[in-house]
Amino acid sequence: MRLQGKVAIVTGGAHGMGEAESRLFAREGAKVVVADILPDLGDAVVDSIRADGGTAMFHRIDVSQEAEWEALIAATLAAYGRIDVLVNNAGISGSAVGDPDAIEGWNKLIAVNQTSVFLGTKLAANEMMKTGGGSIINISSINGFVGSDGGHPGYHASKGAVRIYSKAAAVRYGPQGIRVNTVHPGYLPPMLNGTNANSRALAVAQTPLRRIGVPMDVAYGVLYLASDESSFVTGSELVIDGGWLAQ
Repeated sequence: MRLQGKVAIVTGGAHGMGEAESRLFAREGAKVVVADILPDLGDAVVDSIRADGGTAMFHRIDVSQEAEWEALIAATLAAYGRIDVLVNNAGISGSAVGDPDAIEGWNKLIAVNQTSVFLGTKLAANEMMKTGGGSIINISSINGFVGSDGGHPGYHASKGAVRIYSKAAAVRYGPQGIRVNTVHPGYLPPMLNGTNANSRALAVAQTPLRRIGVPMDVAYGVLYLASDESSFVTGSELVIDGGWLAQ
C-alpha cells in the first residue's frame, strides 16, 4: 500500500503503460483517475479496478486542450477532494503522424506530447500547493536524449522538451513541496505495436538485456517516483530501457 490515501491522475491511462500504472496505483492504495481520449477502454479499466476492490473513475480528455485539463482537475477535486500525484503519460509516436517534414504532424506531436505536459503540470501544481505538495511524473523517452535515423524529428523534439521542462518545473515548484521527475522508457509496447517482426528483432538486438520492455517495467518505476520513498528526488531522470542508452 505504497500510495495509501493518495489521489492520482494518470493520463493515457486506458491502455499501454498508462493502464499498467493505473492498475498498479490502485493496488497500492491510490484513488485513481484514469484520464484518456478513449472512453470505452477507459471505462473497462475502471470497471476492472473496481472489481478488484480498488477505487477509480474515468474522465475523458484531449490533453492538448487547456479547458479539458481544467475540467479534469475540477472533476478530480469534486470526487476525491485533492490531487497528490499526476502522471503525464499520454502521448503519440512519430508513426502516428507520418511525414516527418509536414507541419501538421509536427504541430500534433508538440501539442500532444509537450504542451499537454506543461498544461497538466501547472494546473496540478496549483492544487498540490494547497495541500502541502505532491509528485508529478512526466513520461519522456530514450528519444528525449538522442536522435535516430528513423525517428520523427517532432517526436524527438517533444520528448527532449519534456525532459528539460520538467527540470525547470522541479526548480520552480520545489519550494512548495512539489516534486517533478521524468521517466524515459526504451523499446516496449504500445509504441512498437505498429512495427514488423524485423523491427522488433532489431530492437531486441540493440538492447543489452536482449528483450523489449513491458508496460509494468515502467509502471514500477513510476510507482517509486509517486510514492514517499522518493521524497528527496526531484528534477531527475529515471531511464527504464534495458541498457539501451548505456551503449
